[in-house]
Amino acid sequence: MRPDRIRKVVVVGGGTAGWMSAAALSKIMGDIPDFKVELVESEEIGTVGVGEATIPQITLFNQLLEIDEGEFCRETNATYKLGIEFVDWTHIGHRYVHPFGYYGLDMKGVEFHHHWLKGRMLGDDTPLGDYSLGGIAGVMGKFSHPRSDQPNSPLSKIAYAFQFDASLYARYLRKMAEAAGVTRTEGRIVEVVQNAETGFVEAVVLESGKRVEGELFIDCSGFRGLLIEQTLKSGFEDWSAWLPCDRALAAPCELGGDHQPLTRSTARSAGWQWRIPLQHRIGNGYVYSSAHISDDEAASVLLANLDGEALADPRPLRFTAGHRRKPWVKNVVAFGLAGGFLEPLESTSIHLVQSGIARLMSLFPSRGFDEEEIDRFNDQTIKEYIDIRDFLVLHYKATTRDDSDFWNYCRTLEPPEGLAYKLDMFRANGRIYREHNELFTETSWLAVMVGQGIEAESYHPAADILPDDETLKRLVHIREVIANTARMMPMQDDFLRQIGGLSNVTARRAS
Repeated sequence: MRPDRIRKVVVVGGGTAGWMSAAALSKIMGDIPDFKVELVESEEIGTVGVGEATIPQITLFNQLLEIDEGEFCRETNATYKLGIEFVDWTHIGHRYVHPFGYYGLDMKGVEFHHHWLKGRMLGDDTPLGDYSLGGIAGVMGKFSHPRSDQPNSPLSKIAYAFQFDASLYARYLRKMAEAAGVTRTEGRIVEVVQNAETGFVEAVVLESGKRVEGELFIDCSGFRGLLIEQTLKSGFEDWSAWLPCDRALAAPCELGGDHQPLTRSTARSAGWQWRIPLQHRIGNGYVYSSAHISDDEAASVLLANLDGEALADPRPLRFTAGHRRKPWVKNVVAFGLAGGFLEPLESTSIHLVQSGIARLMSLFPSRGFDEEEIDRFNDQTIKEYIDIRDFLVLHYKATTRDDSDFWNYCRTLEPPEGLAYKLDMFRANGRIYREHNELFTETSWLAVMVGQGIEAESYHPAADILPDDETLKRLVHIREVIANTARMMPMQDDFLRQIGGLSNVTARRAS
């Protein structure tokens, strides 16, 4: 029996989430007869647009859309990203990199970090970061694509993401989506029409009186959640007890300082400041707790810690950490800020849109809207939010900072159960487990736990398969190979030039 197919999807709201949704739908399902996508947005309603840093999964999304990487970098003023540098999180004056990719090399079937832990107990105090090509190359300002033709080189496993202008990315995707047949309708929504019997959304009505009908609605309306919350009353799970930051100020500045392929997060007295170097400017912001600092004080801190002249006044954002209790209700699915918010400490905002789209595609409904499929979507989405939440809380909980009320609160908070379990496991024997395909890999958990000062009391017994002297020799060899590989990599701008990814702004600056 043929499915009773959905023929019209309406995306409510533009910005990054809306145009990612429209572009993906048109790419995957655009050739189905009579299938239409319409996106409704109003130029009068601004978008948040501060999510400029991503994680490696974005490369899969761009590949799905068959995006040319050079063109993409050029059109969005993108730079590469090999990880995130954390400054002053463990204690003031300390820094480490959470790199993408891998550490070292697994040996004799035993994870590398257990050999590293054994080496430390034998007197080799080399930092974990010296075994990451992404971390070392990032600090040096170097970049290269992974080399599948060199399987024995650290380059074969290097992973990367992008930093880009979110508004330019949305514009780029809009152009692509409209070329694939997506209809864009301009206008402010003043009414949501529901079916009197089922409560399903049937249409949205614009200020002009135009009625836009659909069978499936994707809510990308931002924090307000026009459909998912204001209309369908999904409810919200508040996580502010674990993640107390509830405000942010965002301000771009002129280029200055280093130009590394790294996002930087610097801990401040009441939160943290992001620094995202693009080709044409640096994105900056202060994420903070309004219970511990005033808006004016936060603005002063932000503006006093820029690498160049501010290009705009700080733009305020207010939020509550958490998620909709049901991100899919009836025939409405929420993506982006409409679905929830977790501060961009690990650059997960755009990924949550991407993974939501992938999940919807795998469970794409017929007009009958099977409740089991909806429940599965909601369960998987909420699990992903929980996994990311626990990883973010780790950064705040694992610190020795006691220089402000904010850090005293964070350091002494009771962690979520899943995080407490992971910490206990690592402290005992250096073990790290990845649950049900959670987003962050063992490498990520290792990077942040070690970076934040969590120490393992022992290591996996199988690491003793290598004699002590052999373990130490191999550790020396691995870090020498990684350091030499990083030195041979091109500088980031040189690599961008090679692939035709330099924007006009960067080309002028280099000339």
